[in-house]
Amino acid sequence: MLDDRQTAGPWPTSYPQGYAVVDVETTGLARDDRIVSAAVYRLDAQGDVEDHWYTLVNPERDPGPVWIHGLTSDVLEGAPLFPEIAAQLSERLTGRVLVAHNAAFDWSMLAREYARASVLAPVQQRLCTIALSKELRLPLPNHKLESLAAHFGVVQQRAHHALDDARVLAEAFRPSLHAAARGGVRLPLLECRPLTEWSDSPVTPRSGPRSPYGQSSWRAPRKRPACPYPNPGRYEKDKPLKQGMRVAFSGDTSIDRELLEDRAVEAGLHVATSVSRLTSLLVTNDPDSATSKTVKAKSFGTPILDESAFTHLLRDVAPATARPAAPSSE
Repeated sequence: MLDDRQTAGPWPTSYPQGYAVVDVETTGLARDDRIVSAAVYRLDAQGDVEDHWYTLVNPERDPGPVWIHGLTSDVLEGAPLFPEIAAQLSERLTGRVLVAHNAAFDWSMLAREYARASVLAPVQQRLCTIALSKELRLPLPNHKLESLAAHFGVVQQRAHHALDDARVLAEAFRPSLHAAARGGVRLPLLECRPLTEWSDSPVTPRSGPRSPYGQSSWRAPRKRPACPYPNPGRYEKDKPLKQGMRVAFSGDTSIDRELLEDRAVEAGLHVATSVSRLTSLLVTNDPDSATSKTVKAKSFGTPILDESAFTHLLRDVAPATARPAAPSSE
């Protein structure tokens, strides 16, 4: 492993005081999938390991891709339910920044499990090691965990086993953290907003009852009604959003993506699945990423806003100046 012991200058005072490196294995990638195992490595302010923890979790359903995580129904049958391990997990997350590889996924799975259990997730911020590697401009062939591990000389023993994946990430995060400290790099921290909405079925209103154990999905994907307002054009700086504007989203967001899109639709905006010359603005927290949406937005001159600015503007969206028109698609 590379020697990262020497960090020039004082440690950045703006950096967090502790981290919880997390990995979860799941029954799948959808919003109604469940966690089958979870691991946490607690690190101090400079990335040194304090302790680690691991548990299986009974998902109360088919375990999904056993060929990936290796956890069969027989293995998981006697495992604790998520509500039974929520307190232990919370103890390890409280007061720390959640660190994960593709943190949006791990956080969203945890947030949904906490919501199902009617428990508030004790996480305020997360840090994605993919985003950090981009900030550090690491010469990686791709953004897989194995590539990050190989760069720092970390040996992976059991890929897709939550405890070993968390260990590998913790060992790769420490030199990344020290490299950031040496270079005065701003850590790509994102706010975590725990989910507070839970329904027993996709058609139950948001204000309906919650169920900790129901065989339900978290706001299952659905087709939204078309925006009834004509597109007023592009967003202009220092002016309000206007009903009918076409908004596209790219990359990780603090608010669950579907909730953020719902709020945009409720405000009278059109949520676009791609970027075209008709797009009013692109919302992204990583404008320098080379995603197809950011590349197209820059080529078209489409305005780009970060999530914080967008959610602030959502509070006061100007009404459409024209009468509702027949919906169009993008």
